[in-house]
Amino acid sequence: MSAPLNAVSAQSSYKGIFLYCTAIFLFVCMDSVAKHAATIFDPTQVVWARYFFHMVLMTSFLAPSQGMKLVRTEKLGLQIFRSMLLLGATLCFFTALKYIPLADAGAMGSTSPLFVTVFSVLLLKEKVSFRRWTAVGIGFIGALIILRPGMNAVHPAIFLVLGMSVFYASYQIATRKLAGVDSAITTLFYTALVGTIVMTAVVPFFWTTPSMEGWLMLAVVGLIGGVSHFIIIKALSFASASTAAPFSYTQLIWTAIFGYVIFGDLPDNYTILGALIIVASGLYILYRERIKNAQ
Repeated sequence: MSAPLNAVSAQSSYKGIFLYCTAIFLFVCMDSVAKHAATIFDPTQVVWARYFFHMVLMTSFLAPSQGMKLVRTEKLGLQIFRSMLLLGATLCFFTALKYIPLADAGAMGSTSPLFVTVFSVLLLKEKVSFRRWTAVGIGFIGALIILRPGMNAVHPAIFLVLGMSVFYASYQIATRKLAGVDSAITTLFYTALVGTIVMTAVVPFFWTTPSMEGWLMLAVVGLIGGVSHFIIIKALSFASASTAAPFSYTQLIWTAIFGYVIFGDLPDNYTILGALIIVASGLYILYRERIKNAQ
């Protein structure tokens, strides 16, 4: 009986990995559209569209069946705080995309798992082995290679991506605290709701009236973002987070391809070297975490 069960488990994992990789691809598509949109609109307006149309999508498809379940939460304060962290990450990243190549943003954004490890110790009091600390240190060396301090070769907006990594890592820690408390759909709904409310209050100060093509572009940013999050949830119902997480680094491949094909940008040797070091350290951290969880 074990062989068929193992085969079913493996098949389920493959399905989850495929869906996860699909979501990562779609996120890069969203970032590409957002980068182009930021040349026409203020990044604040693009971030508003990201959340507003995500909210429209969730309300249209889930409100009729879920009703009040969408907003029922055991930890309202944590839901709002978590959503604000993701909003901060989105604001940093979309603003940076206006000024720096897509591949550079993707490379520096890969530092997020390193910050997750640091914050796990500081905020969750988790124990981290010397090997994992070494991997974190090596990963930050990779980030320094991309930043090239003292060489004046990178746009200051790259530090916004570093800020995004800090926000996103904090968001992931907050998400861990919510695990098993609220449903994934409720958590995702609050993400869209809080982002929409905050950005709707702010966006009038940065508003540019879109053309029909502009509205379409802004809608695509939000709709792709919403669909991608749904796919992530579905993927993690088939495969564990530790199994799927290493495939998040496929974003670096897509950002390099999209950056070159759409925007004519290619990462330089420093960015490539730094990204490889960050990815290697991140994968090692995930490997050690998997061993720890298996014990």
